Amino acid sequence: MNSIVSLLRPEIRRLRPYRNAVFEPGLARLNANENPWPPPGDSSDPGLNWYPEAVPVSLQNRLAMHYGVAQEQLLVTRGSSEAIDLLVRGFCRAGQDTVVICPPTFGMYEVYAQVQGAAVRVVPLRREQDYTLDVDGIVGDWAETDRLVFVCSPNNPTGNLIALADIARLAEQLRGRGCLVLDAAYAEFSGSRQSIDLIADFDNVVVLRTLSKAMALAGVRCGALIGAREVVDLIGRILPPYAFPTPCARAAEACIEPGNAAEWRRRVDLLVRERARMSDALAALPAITRVWPSSANFILVETRDPRDFAAAAKRGRVLVRDFSWDPYLPRCVRITIGTPAENDQLLAALG
Repeated sequence: MNSIVSLLRPEIRRLRPYRNAVFEPGLARLNANENPWPPPGDSSDPGLNWYPEAVPVSLQNRLAMHYGVAQEQLLVTRGSSEAIDLLVRGFCRAGQDTVVICPPTFGMYEVYAQVQGAAVRVVPLRREQDYTLDVDGIVGDWAETDRLVFVCSPNNPTGNLIALADIARLAEQLRGRGCLVLDAAYAEFSGSRQSIDLIADFDNVVVLRTLSKAMALAGVRCGALIGAREVVDLIGRILPPYAFPTPCARAAEACIEPGNAAEWRRRVDLLVRERARMSDALAALPAITRVWPSSANFILVETRDPRDFAAAAKRGRVLVRDFSWDPYLPRCVRITIGTPAENDQLLAALG
């Protein structure tokens, strides 16, 4: 048995997948209890009265090609948030197993652990070293019931790219003992392929990607879980059938077609240039005491008074995210990079 598979919950390994109805072109579909007529106002083909594919095979194939992995290594999910939920449910026994998180980071790792009844162990990023990963702190206290460690790179909300050497060392140290989940939602803004390259070297690494950020499909909710074939197969059994809506699959496929991909890549390049411009402009403002380096589509800044900062932005009709409530982010505000006009609007409000 693959060493990472042995860490999955025994009942998940034994789970028999649901046997969905099988559809064939040209045959009347009287096997899935569907309504035979499209709903009023629906002119789509096929109509929305039909269930989508049990698994969106065409989208799965295209995403696998896009990310450079085998089809069997990728599971299409409803945003990468669903992938987080699936992994926690797949690996963690309620009341017994533990998830490791490295704050400040994406808050849903902890939320899904709590929903599953899994304990949470906290190993903070090292703020004094620009929010670097504490590999020794994670590994040094690793227990038999620890199952997952979530690492976000570029990290949200700090924006920094976690060093590949640190991620690889952590994966090596946890072989046969734990699954490293690398959340690479913002990878396109970093110019790094580090997340996908790790899959070939470590069977205990699972990578999460999303089309919500760089590809501008936040409203579609399309993500991908990428990892060892056995893990992808077993985690996929937890998903309900017909889970991914047909219109969403079509929108996602259209976005990654070469012509459209060239356009969103052009926009990513523009956002990266704006990120550099905004970092310099924000650093010059008296209200800001520090601008953290970013490899994402946002910038974390430390301010003299985050409430006043957010209020000034709002008076200029711009919303920013005040993170000063987080003990790991004192006086910090996160600013998403918008269009050049929106960025100028924020600078004017703060100036």
